[in-house]
Amino acid sequence: MDIWFFLPLLALMTLLAGTVFGLMGKRAVEKRLDDPDAPKSTLASDVPSDAAPADV
Repeated sequence: MDIWFFLPLLALMTLLAGTVFGLMGKRAVEKRLDDPDAPKSTLASDVPSDAAPADV
């Protein structure tokens, strides 16, 4: 076995890891969007600009 066997395997595993990471992030964003009690962003028009950031 040489590098030409492991290189495509490594590339596919990297793509799979990136896809899983992206899907987990998407799920977290959708969950937060559906939560009415989630804090609003400081960029929202009805929140003061000196308020604490929502992700802190």
